[in-house]
Amino acid sequence: MRISVSIGSAYYDGSNWADVVDYVKAADRLGVDAAWSAEAWGMEAVSSLGYLAAVTENIRLGSGIMQISARTPAMTAMTALSLGQISGDRFNLGLGVSGPQVVEGLHGEAFAHPLGRLREYIDIVRLGITGERMVYDGKHYVLPRPGGEGKALKSSIPPKPDMPIYLATLGPKSLELTGELADGWLGTSFIPEHGDVLLDPIRAGAAKAGRTIADIDIQTNAQIAVSEDVDGLIATYRPGMAFTLGGMGSATTNFYNSAYSRAGYADVCAEVQRLWVDGDKAGAAAAVPEELVLAAYMIGTEDMVRDRVRAAETAGINCLRLGPQGKTAAEQIANLEMAVDLIRSASH
Repeated sequence: MRISVSIGSAYYDGSNWADVVDYVKAADRLGVDAAWSAEAWGMEAVSSLGYLAAVTENIRLGSGIMQISARTPAMTAMTALSLGQISGDRFNLGLGVSGPQVVEGLHGEAFAHPLGRLREYIDIVRLGITGERMVYDGKHYVLPRPGGEGKALKSSIPPKPDMPIYLATLGPKSLELTGELADGWLGTSFIPEHGDVLLDPIRAGAAKAGRTIADIDIQTNAQIAVSEDVDGLIATYRPGMAFTLGGMGSATTNFYNSAYSRAGYADVCAEVQRLWVDGDKAGAAAAVPEELVLAAYMIGTEDMVRDRVRAAETAGINCLRLGPQGKTAAEQIANLEMAVDLIRSASH
């Protein structure tokens, strides 16, 4: 089982950037595979990776994720080539469609047809990173712009045809697209015992492209906390799950809620979301059953956590993506060291 780390968040404002740098440097020393930078309405995904490229040696650096509505596909291709160039070919390009609240509220773009736009976007990005002229005649993107003075161009940065493209997807159709077109999946909301709900569409998409899921790097996020006080950990993590089910999207469009619903928790998801939308956040947290918390998070005693790591590996996960745990860099690094040791001791 490989290990990666996530940095930043929807709200991250960069105020403890020095701590983030120390954390990623520690991850590099520990042999962690990759660091993924988040992007929503806080710090964007790109600038942090450029900085980190200069202060790390081996760890791969990935956008986790660039929002496709925030950049033209040609600009994303050029940005990816630039990050690949300055990092010594350590860059992973992670893309995602985000959600209607961010896309329409922050970027002023319509969220309509996200799957079709994502497919065309990837096509153009691949033209760019392989050094071809970015000429495209699609339903959502046309290059060069017709009727004007635009000319078909290609990036002057050396091509990087082997640069991996990861997709952050959750809906069945977008998961199938991941299996068809992507080199890796940046997953969330993954419960190993119900993993096929998310992985079967990837398998179907891979088969459509003449390959198997073994050709795709399957990653998912993992929150790891160890304590003999299991009840205390459950109480700590309930509000986070309530936010995921109730607040990560609108009342009508919440991809995380839908994923957990398809995993067999539809009634719970509906009730938690109802309470959250009604403003009863404490009630929403209380409505999250301990079974769901223990299934979705890797928390509990050391043996419990090892069991969850093995379950994820058995379900088909190649890499666990950890977020910083702790208030200071020292606490976060200590937690990372513990988690790395625990995962490696549990992995088959």
